[in-house]
Amino acid sequence: MNFWKDLPKPIFTLAPMADVTDAPFRRMIAKYSAHERKDGTIGGPDVMWTEFVAGDGLVRATPEGKKLLMADLMYSEEERPVVAQLFTSNPEHMEKAARLCLELGFDGVDINMGCPDRSIEKQGCGSAMIKNPENAREIIRAAKRGTKMNEEGGIPVSVKTRIGYNHDQLDEWLPAILSESPAVVTIHARTRKEMSKVPADWSRVKRAVEIRNKLGSETLILGNGDALSLDDAKAKVEATGADGVMLGRAIFGNPWLFHPTKDISNIPLEERLRVMVEHTKLFVELLPFKNFAVMKKHYKAYVNSFAGASELRALLMEKNSPEEIEKEVEMFLSKQG
Repeated sequence: MNFWKDLPKPIFTLAPMADVTDAPFRRMIAKYSAHERKDGTIGGPDVMWTEFVAGDGLVRATPEGKKLLMADLMYSEEERPVVAQLFTSNPEHMEKAARLCLELGFDGVDINMGCPDRSIEKQGCGSAMIKNPENAREIIRAAKRGTKMNEEGGIPVSVKTRIGYNHDQLDEWLPAILSESPAVVTIHARTRKEMSKVPADWSRVKRAVEIRNKLGSETLILGNGDALSLDDAKAKVEATGADGVMLGRAIFGNPWLFHPTKDISNIPLEERLRVMVEHTKLFVELLPFKNFAVMKKHYKAYVNSFAGASELRALLMEKNSPEEIEKEVEMFLSKQG
């Protein structure tokens, strides 16, 4: 079933970010952004993505290695609809990994064709796919076979990519993807060369919509890059005609981001810090084998823009357990009067 067709527009989704949008943080977002959505369901973002997972690893890894990768595919019912993001340049591996995601009960599978990390590119994956459109098309076909996208009980395949590699190639690259009829294409409005060093060019998202419309494709177009809030995302939809927006970095320290009436500036400091402690406890509960340092990038965002923030943040960076974090937070709050 293609759940995308039933979502009211505009669609606002949570971006996949390695070591950020893991299962604990997604649960926090689902909880604190929960509201009655446009379709009457209760939830946070209209769609959530997992962190990206290596399709090669899911197929070839040792049992222990696969166990670690499977942790990246952990999800809870309150996150639905939830999409598993995969990367591989091997069509056979993509088909098998996509089939696994279908069997695990995901609502969709997304293919990463935009990650600029060199270690990913060396495998012919991520942004490197832009340089090999024929293989990219075969990967989409393989994913659709794996998810049984066009069969009863199947799930949709989507693609997340950029506007080009060293330069803007949208007018050539996007039609190649659309020729395989994915359910959705999310366009990060920068080239691979630009990384995130320059402002996202949302005029290219508008161009992507024009290309889609000219080709008569039914694929949805989502824009991505520098969306700072839901209001900003809504403005970007208005300006581009996109079907929705994927929000990424704005989520740091702000699990309330997708709630239509809550704003981080209006969340009491005590609540923000206690939510951070809750997040920490959940991280250790769900991912006890992960390096605690992963949580510390969240502390930089949670502990910000208030008197005493830098001192508290410095203390938290030295701690390595939820108990220590909670103790420092409670001591800090007790001094606030």
